[in-house]
Amino acid sequence: MKIPAILLAAIAAATEACGVRTAPVEPAMVAPSSVMDFNVLYARNCSGCHGVDGEDGAAISLGNPIYLAVADNATITRIASDGVPGTSMPAFAKRSGGILTDEQIGVITNGIRTRWAKPDAMRDAQPPPYCAQGPGDPKRGEAAFGMYCASCHGAEGRGGRAASIVNGSYLALVSDQSLRTTIIAGRPDMANPDWRGDVPGKPMSPEDVSDVVAWLAAQRPQGGSQ
Repeated sequence: MKIPAILLAAIAAATEACGVRTAPVEPAMVAPSSVMDFNVLYARNCSGCHGVDGEDGAAISLGNPIYLAVADNATITRIASDGVPGTSMPAFAKRSGGILTDEQIGVITNGIRTRWAKPDAMRDAQPPPYCAQGPGDPKRGEAAFGMYCASCHGAEGRGGRAASIVNGSYLALVSDQSLRTTIIAGRPDMANPDWRGDVPGKPMSPEDVSDVVAWLAAQRPQGGSQ
């Protein structure tokens, strides 16, 4: 027999009035180490510094296809796992004191590559290598900075159209590799060009990049990140 809706409503109201409540359904608990969804892992562990969609964050844009063209999966996995000592990039792997399993870090690495890499981003361009092939020369770097960077950051790097790049607090928080990566890949979310866009028709050479990094590193306060 079908019970009229009005009677069901009356029974529910009477039950509530007598203090009888049905127990709420508890959501199923999922162990943190079992989370394998890229959106969840990235949002919880990466977006605060690298931006919600891999851009517009304080740190390097992981969604920048130029960055993904020069940094391979092994590099991204290593940085995510072990962090960068002396900087604000923490280690996330459990074996390094973090909270993520190797499998979860693999999900993050593969998700970043799948979502944001563009195989044709380089076309026929040959970017400087991700890692420096040797130490740069600060003196040459000062001249290279004047040619490629001063138009935005000022003749001494203290700011112009763009912010100061020799600020002691900034340099103490970033590694030499981070400086190098930013010079090569640029920050398109902040209108900073990559290594090809500072001087039209004259991309920076690998030596130019290394020399500018060496000059910037020489401006870092003593005791800052190396």
